[in-house]
Amino acid sequence: MTESAQAPMLPRQILTGKARLAGVLGWPVSHSRSPVLHNYWLSRYGIDGAYVPLPVHPDNFEQAVRGLQAAGFRGANVTIPHKEAAYALTDDLDHSAQRAGAVNTLVFQPDGRIRGISTDGDGFVDSMKAEGLFPHVHATERKRALLLGAGGAARSVAAALQDQGLDVAVTNRTVERAEKLADALPGLDVVSWAEWEGQLGAYDVLVNTTSLGMEGGPDPMFRPNLKCAAHHLVVADIVYVPRLTPLLAEAEQQGLKTLGGLGMLLHQARLGFREWFGQDPEVDADLEAYVRATF
Repeated sequence: MTESAQAPMLPRQILTGKARLAGVLGWPVSHSRSPVLHNYWLSRYGIDGAYVPLPVHPDNFEQAVRGLQAAGFRGANVTIPHKEAAYALTDDLDHSAQRAGAVNTLVFQPDGRIRGISTDGDGFVDSMKAEGLFPHVHATERKRALLLGAGGAARSVAAALQDQGLDVAVTNRTVERAEKLADALPGLDVVSWAEWEGQLGAYDVLVNTTSLGMEGGPDPMFRPNLKCAAHHLVVADIVYVPRLTPLLAEAEQQGLKTLGGLGMLLHQARLGFREWFGQDPEVDADLEAYVRATF
């Protein structure tokens, strides 16, 4: 995907009384770019449907989900702070949700049951593969990834990387959270926050799964020292605003390959769209340009 691609002109969106409906529940939800990208796909593929933002207070979450289901919605995404509540509410959990310990995609089944999926980890892996940055895994030489952070995003990404055959370690400022994550995902190593920069030579992938470096985040100037990194290290950041986070800027200065967070956002949306609207959408430069134009 190229940064210089121009946002395309789209046909008018189709919306009739037979429309398929989905949305995203969050509190707040105004920051979400999911409505932009899903409605882009609906217009692009000429699908009769709509995807809407749904600001729902945590106290009203279950009532809202049941109401959407009763109103004929096909399903919904859930974002902060609802992912754990969604996990508890679902009747059937996909393998991805079981491994992630959270749900970000709800699918309302014809029999009234709710299926829960976690697409974040697979979306991250797919974004790496789309850019040709995923390390080649083979039996004779293990590949290793280090994740910054031990929250829900870290668990999703760590589980997906483990499922792809990588050895994964996490580091977190609060070591107890990292140890809790290691207990949830057997085989996960814990690295001291004070020591991880000096150990980068042993890793093939570095992923920031925190909000450090995010515009308006807790430490927008977060810029660790990457001088000990192996020359082949791929540095990824799930933050997508700004496009070039301080971590990625430092990686580029060291001559390392980088991956921004927008690809993860776009790729993780594909599965839900396919489930709700019956079309496997394409992630390409036109989509990226269209979504970026809303920043």
